[in-house]
Amino acid sequence: MNKARSVAALAVLLIALPMAVALPARADAATAATTPSSVHAELPRPTGPYSAGRQDLELLDRDRHDPWVPSAGPRRLMMSLYYPAQPHTGSSAPYMAPEAARLLLDTKLPGNTIPDDALTGIRTWAATDARPAPGRYPLVLLSPGFTLPRTTLTGLAEDLTSRGYVVALIDHTYENTGTTFPDGHTLPCVMCGRLRSPQDWADLDLSRARDVSFVVDRLTARTRPAWRYSGMIDAARIGMAGHSAGGAAAVPALLSDDRIRAGVDLDGTLDVPVPAAGIGSTPFLLMGHPLPDGAEDPSWTTSWPRLDGWKRWLTVAGTNHASFTDLPLLLDSLGLPDEGRTVTAERALQITRDYTAAFFDQEVKSLNRPILNGPTPRNPEVAFHP
Repeated sequence: MNKARSVAALAVLLIALPMAVALPARADAATAATTPSSVHAELPRPTGPYSAGRQDLELLDRDRHDPWVPSAGPRRLMMSLYYPAQPHTGSSAPYMAPEAARLLLDTKLPGNTIPDDALTGIRTWAATDARPAPGRYPLVLLSPGFTLPRTTLTGLAEDLTSRGYVVALIDHTYENTGTTFPDGHTLPCVMCGRLRSPQDWADLDLSRARDVSFVVDRLTARTRPAWRYSGMIDAARIGMAGHSAGGAAAVPALLSDDRIRAGVDLDGTLDVPVPAAGIGSTPFLLMGHPLPDGAEDPSWTTSWPRLDGWKRWLTVAGTNHASFTDLPLLLDSLGLPDEGRTVTAERALQITRDYTAAFFDQEVKSLNRPILNGPTPRNPEVAFHP
């Protein structure tokens, strides 16, 4: 889906679409000049019964050199771990680090005048270092789109957590505008602009699959796990979801790691297609925006009959490529256009949350979720592929 069409000029600047199309090089100066000096965006409140805690964690894979900058040494990853927490504990979690926010805005919007706090000041619902709620919970791994920091899936991460999941929201180092580590250094996007061939994109997805498996290794290790609350994780119930390249990476992740029991692709072209032999009967959800004139992403069309487990292909009317992330909330708060999206940002995020959570509830928690059975008057935007 992410190669099939371009979106509004500003949205294109915020999200790098992995295709060779003619895209605007910079935001309109008049638009930038009228940007308010302070923005008070707010993520929608999570819908589940649990409060959300958050801890940021750095991992170092000493068995693997960084694939993009070998001279950097071992692969280094940052993630945000969201977990069901006791209410009224911890302190309010910021949306993202200041330097990472600055790099995102300046990289995507040359001549940018939007202040950093348009991102750092976004209202979130998780609490840093909150005390964990008792119990063991399924783990969901979340991977963002190429060039996008992990924080662009915060709204989805918080909601899944509120419904009883531990969520590992992963930054894939050197693949987004900036990753800030605990030592204060922010590493840039080395790979931005370097992916040109289909094999380049497949290599990116395969690398992300290795990142994901390493994260599972470290979070579920029987001795010396990486996270102090790793005992909350039920290692027998693990799923993965991602947006754009992050969703595409779910296929190689499922193919290479049988600990991951279910996958979700949010509007990502499958650079590594589902093989003819299938993916081991693993359940899979495809959810994306409509393409012009009823067209379909060829990678989805090819892979759809090969998916050999429970599956759904959903198309959400009124959305564009960015609609399955937090970015439309920022655009709306700034009063900026988002071409191709006719649903509100809140509605797009609600649909993304509801169907993603229903899928994992059904396939990881073994709960009945009728919302997945077919079209419903409650969600007229959602069409089911036959």
